[in-house]
Amino acid sequence: MLQVLSSAWALLLGMSLLMVGNGMQGTLLGIRGEIEGFSTFEMSIVMSAYFVGFLGGSRVATGMIRRVGHVRVFAALASLISAVMILYPTFTEVWAWTLGRVLIGFCFSAVYVTAESWLNNAATNENRGQALSLYMIVQTAGIVLSQALLLTADPSGYVLFVIPSVLVSIAVTPILLSISPTPAFERTKPMSLRQLAGYSPLGCVGMFLLGGVFSAQFGMGSVYGAKAGLSVAQISTFVAMFFVGAVLLQYPIGWISDRVDRRILILVVAAFGVAGSVIGMVFGSQFTLLLVSAFLVGGMSNPLYSLLIAHTNDFLEHEDMAAASGGLVFINGLGAILGPIITGYMMDVVGPGGFYLFTGVLFAILAAYAGYRSTVGRVVPVEETGTYVAVTPSSTSVALEYAQEYAIESDLSDDTATESN
Repeated sequence: MLQVLSSAWALLLGMSLLMVGNGMQGTLLGIRGEIEGFSTFEMSIVMSAYFVGFLGGSRVATGMIRRVGHVRVFAALASLISAVMILYPTFTEVWAWTLGRVLIGFCFSAVYVTAESWLNNAATNENRGQALSLYMIVQTAGIVLSQALLLTADPSGYVLFVIPSVLVSIAVTPILLSISPTPAFERTKPMSLRQLAGYSPLGCVGMFLLGGVFSAQFGMGSVYGAKAGLSVAQISTFVAMFFVGAVLLQYPIGWISDRVDRRILILVVAAFGVAGSVIGMVFGSQFTLLLVSAFLVGGMSNPLYSLLIAHTNDFLEHEDMAAASGGLVFINGLGAILGPIITGYMMDVVGPGGFYLFTGVLFAILAAYAGYRSTVGRVVPVEETGTYVAVTPSSTSVALEYAQEYAIESDLSDDTATESN
């Protein structure tokens, strides 16, 4: 762990500042949109736009990096992120915010690709798992911290838009001054979606559904809070609880997943997600229970992402795992684009509770399909399953490929140790 910190502290520090900026602007727009009188549907379009840009950026970022290099791409896009954040309060129009969210999603996707390749270059085979864990913790901790910063100023003013802009600008400095050398960049050609679905129908269906769940909580959580009449402090705490649950429950669920039938565990975890959604829908007026619901929804959806990846890998040869990464991220991204739009529609129809109705339905479909697949799919013995590696839904296919490589290395090491014994 210390070796990872010594070699990648600047990158991790910069990424934490970037995540604080990203977390602030997402929640702040939901609050400010209510102040400006934007409708729920209009805000759903704005929030969905981020995932449109993110998915597009993940498809073209590698070509940009090959043409002009990591440093230029990172610096240019981080500067654009900073500029867009400061422009939000200047142009309080739906079309301007939508365009801004597309640009920020695109830029963050390319910035993540760059940072993740740098992180992999700084890690060794022995500490790659620790590096990925630190990266995940930094990402999630940055979003949680960002919610506290929302309490430092009035959301109807400019200051809260200036803070994330400044943080993103500062984040570039330690990374660009400390990271050397620039890593070589190689990408694996993605597996076709048809092939991927043939290997793991549950993995593909689950990733699509989780895209909707994650984008709803990341994009529409603050919109829900504003429509439900929560104060700024309550909204920031509410949004933070999604990610607190993700951090605290990721590893216990991962530990269990290496010891049981993963399809059954997917069913159980998704069922807890349904329970969390029902609590939020029925007891949303009680703030303490609302926090419990957010903790459960976030604590189930994020580990499910890694769990579905591990389940998919159980049906792949080692040489195919990295190739499957692009397809899994793409499927998740499609679900993420639709998530805020459908959530916004449901909130318009049934009120703020439509937020939890949407996540509950998706969790229920996933649980039911996991139960079905457990009766018809090929059974992989527990002792033959691959290693669970924690990955956040906000990571790109680059981090997912490196996680796949780490899982392969871990499995091969375990096989070698077993044979030697």
